[in-house]
Amino acid sequence: MQDDALTRAAVSALEDIKARDITVIDVRALTSLFDTIIVASGDSSRQTKALARHVQDSVRAIGGEVIGIEGEGTGEWVLVDLGDVVVHIMQAAVRDYYNLEELWGGRRPFPGSSAPSFPARARASEPEPPTRPAK
Repeated sequence: MQDDALTRAAVSALEDIKARDITVIDVRALTSLFDTIIVASGDSSRQTKALARHVQDSVRAIGGEVIGIEGEGTGEWVLVDLGDVVVHIMQAAVRDYYNLEELWGGRRPFPGSSAPSFPARARASEPEPPTRPAK
């Protein structure tokens, strides 16, 4: 399944249940583990759990596969692994503390989404990340 289709389904599911501050980050240049990170906020553990469940249901409805889910027990930070797309649904305090957007170096809007558009920050003064050795 195409990353764009997974991303669209996940973002749409998050918007359906009123997730806040949905951010889509293209990380293909930073890691080979996955291509896209989606970060969203929920107002309570109940909402973060509901958002995670709706993302899973929406992805499965379009024929996508949910690889795994972590954090449903507490609902402070729920991670939904869709393979090339990883969705982080966090309560605001947890999101502020971990600041994944800064860690991963920027944001990009996703076409067709109401998620805000923020340009990636220039990092010309920082060295290139190390490459992984070939196996």
